[in-house]
Amino acid sequence: MTDDVNDLYQEVILDHSRTPRNFKKLENANHMADGHNPLCGDRVTVFARVENDVIQELSFQGSGCAISKASASIMTASLKGKTLAEVQSLFDQYHVMVTTGTPVDATGGKLIAFAGVHKFPARVKCAILPWHALMSALKKSPTPATTE
Repeated sequence: MTDDVNDLYQEVILDHSRTPRNFKKLENANHMADGHNPLCGDRVTVFARVENDVIQELSFQGSGCAISKASASIMTASLKGKTLAEVQSLFDQYHVMVTTGTPVDATGGKLIAFAGVHKFPARVKCAILPWHALMSALKKSPTPATTE
C-alpha cells in the first residue's frame, strides 16, 4: 500500500477508536458474548439482535486499545443487515486479511483499514477479538471468547 492509503486507513481506525459507532448495551439483544485478550487487556462485550438469520442490530461495550475498539466499531457498522452466512464469510475473510494482508472483498467496506495489521503480530489479536466475541455470541457459547 502507498503511504497515502496507509494514512487514510490509519485515520479511519483513529476516527472509529475516538468516536466508536454502536458503543452501547443493546437492551433487546438476543445474542451476547464477552471477549478478552489477556495479552494486552482488551475486553469487549458484543450484543446482537438477530431475526430470521439476519443481524438487525449490533453493538458493543468494553475497553481496549485503538485497534480493538476501532475493529468493534467498524464491525458493528459493517454487519447490520447481513445474514449469518454473510457474517461467517466476512469473518473468514477478515481473519485472513489481518493475518496475511490479503484484502477483504468489496462488501467489507472500511474493514480494509485493517489490512496492514498483519505487519504487527501483537496487534492481530486486538483486531480479531471483537469478531471472536461476535461469533461466540451468534453460537450462544457459554464461555467468553479469548485470543489465546
